[in-house]
Amino acid sequence: MTPVTGPGLQRSSGLTQFILAPNPGPMSLDGTNSYLLRAPGHSAVVVVDPGPDDEPHLEALASAGVVELVLVTHRHADHTAGSARLHELTGAPVRAADHRHCHGGGAPLADGELIQAAGVDITVLAAPGHTSDSVCFHLAADGQHGSVLTGDTVLGRGTTVLDFPDGTLGDYLATLDRLEALGNATVLPAHGPVLPSLRDIVRDYRRHREERLAQIRAALRTLGGDASVREVADAVYAGVDPSVRRAAELSVAAQLSYLRGLERGRQDGAGETVG
Repeated sequence: MTPVTGPGLQRSSGLTQFILAPNPGPMSLDGTNSYLLRAPGHSAVVVVDPGPDDEPHLEALASAGVVELVLVTHRHADHTAGSARLHELTGAPVRAADHRHCHGGGAPLADGELIQAAGVDITVLAAPGHTSDSVCFHLAADGQHGSVLTGDTVLGRGTTVLDFPDGTLGDYLATLDRLEALGNATVLPAHGPVLPSLRDIVRDYRRHREERLAQIRAALRTLGGDASVREVADAVYAGVDPSVRRAAELSVAAQLSYLRGLERGRQDGAGETVG
């Protein structure tokens, strides 16, 4: 990915560019990728995930074209904090799945909705799991296999934190199934580099979740079925950097809830237990 026409503006796919926000950190990696969508020859653009409330960053987005629409993938501040200010700068409505993050008359996003803006067809895909309001945006005409803006549902490197209890593992696994069906679409994540195949990375993500579940089952066999989130995190995430300890505990809480929910369901049904 190389700079294209302005400071910080980089090409990410045939129909997209992005500007990296200045908010690096343990959870945001290099920072938030704020995407600009437009078809060739169009002056209008759609901004996806304005990122933090950082004036130079927002001014760079506002000056990249005539901003027609602003979309956000989910509620976290590293994606939404700059939304209201970008609306002030451009007049463009802001749309999100959660009405609390809509501005300027923007309506909440609906699963399966087709948005046509800046010459681009954008299909909204509900993608709960990281958060309950997470969505992805599918650009079917973006290259040979299309592309998907995945927000935090799929990252450019590392794995996604489930913001339990708002985000759940059951929802996340169902979302991975839905995304895998899109095949070899280019992955345009909100953090980290662009990836070539959505199907491949989704399979890697599912494999990772299965490995973690196996580790947690093993920890419960040692610690007892009623072990706390902290106890299980100490066993499964021993030595994790303190900066991501809270994220590790959130993931453990989501996985324990998932496993214990399965256990209750099996006991209510065939009388089996999760081992």
